[in-house]
Amino acid sequence: MSLLRAFIAIEISPKIQQAIHQATSPLCAELGASVRWTAPENIHLTLKFLGDISPAQANALTAMLRSQADAVPAFEIHTGSLGAFPDAKRARILWIGIRAPAELDALFRGIDAACIRLGFESEKRGLSPHLTNARVRQDTSASDAQRIRRALEAAKVDSLGAVRVDSVHLFKSDLKRDGAVYTKLFSAPLKS
Repeated sequence: MSLLRAFIAIEISPKIQQAIHQATSPLCAELGASVRWTAPENIHLTLKFLGDISPAQANALTAMLRSQADAVPAFEIHTGSLGAFPDAKRARILWIGIRAPAELDALFRGIDAACIRLGFESEKRGLSPHLTNARVRQDTSASDAQRIRRALEAAKVDSLGAVRVDSVHLFKSDLKRDGAVYTKLFSAPLKS
């Protein structure tokens, strides 16, 4: 029995993925090899990272997603702004912010509660909607960290557009030498 590295996420349209790529290209050129950028086609909104799951767990998760998605109506999220976790001074993750309605929080809470019932860990941090755009390399020097902080403080990313959210997805992640490859395993439409 083979395990799958999996997560639950919302897809971002190719148009918005490309808008993010274009808006952050100058930053990408400036920061160079100290940051590993997310391929535009891999940018998504993670709702729950599951880790390694069995095929039986994947079946239970698809049934759960069907139920949770059916309880939340479709909604729109708006993308824009640039930030870092934990902050610009100690940046580990660079992200694009999301403004979302209460439906996103309801979907997140429902999925998290249902995952707990299936034996998965609770999301301790709650929902902080963002699109991971890059990860700072762990071996980054203090001078590179300062350069990243200055670049983030100077960068301006305005509104990049809206995404209509009408489904939620279970993905598997295959880690490859040149980055992760995501494959959609299941999609559950939100309430129409």
